[in-house]
Amino acid sequence: MGLVRLTEGEWLQPDPDIAAREQGFAAFPEGVQLTDEAREPGRELAAMLGVDGALPEAARARHEDMCLLARTEGEDVYRLIGAAVAWPSDWHPADKIGLPLRALHAPIQGYEEHLATGVDRFMATLKPGAIYGRCNWFIAPSEQGRWLAGDDPAAQFANVSADNAGETLFVRSERQTLRRLPRTGAILFTIGIYVAPLASLSRGNIERLARAAQQLLSGEGDRRGAPAYAASLASYAGIECAP
Repeated sequence: MGLVRLTEGEWLQPDPDIAAREQGFAAFPEGVQLTDEAREPGRELAAMLGVDGALPEAARARHEDMCLLARTEGEDVYRLIGAAVAWPSDWHPADKIGLPLRALHAPIQGYEEHLATGVDRFMATLKPGAIYGRCNWFIAPSEQGRWLAGDDPAAQFANVSADNAGETLFVRSERQTLRRLPRTGAILFTIGIYVAPLASLSRGNIERLARAAQQLLSGEGDRRGAPAYAASLASYAGIECAP
């Protein structure tokens, strides 16, 4: 899972752009999805953050999108019971609300075979007070906070070339955290989105991303649109393209 332990001070970004958050939710109202089970955990979370309200208000007051997962009565599996997501990375909360973890991650190649059991164990044993985090990355054709890739990556990356990849490709990172709420026992999953043009990275990091994108071609590549940009990225970085 690639998780590291975080301190309370490392949990959430301390200086959110509240106006950007409000704009993000206004432009994507379907990003807020709530079940009845999310009501009390949402209130608990808002109180922890010193915010009046519940899950949507908590997420509007911080940089991070926020999701709540809980075991419903009579089940041992965790389900998505609430989402307040202004800046999704190619997913629609309305399609995921109520689903168990394994179904939530079904599009991710290899999740069931390599990660599902470990994730289930981690969720079951996570103690209140402990905070864990991890980061991932995507290559996107847009610098917008909200990225919904659509069905035709070739069209979205059509203007990308080896010459302009630094300005037309954007590195999108999700800083994710997990912690259990002490009173209700629900698990809070936060997603902090950070986007930067490829050219703003160091040469070494650009090369590392280009090599990672080449590896995606034999794994998660189709889902992430890698075949549409990997060759241009490799040429821009000055590395050899995969055959």
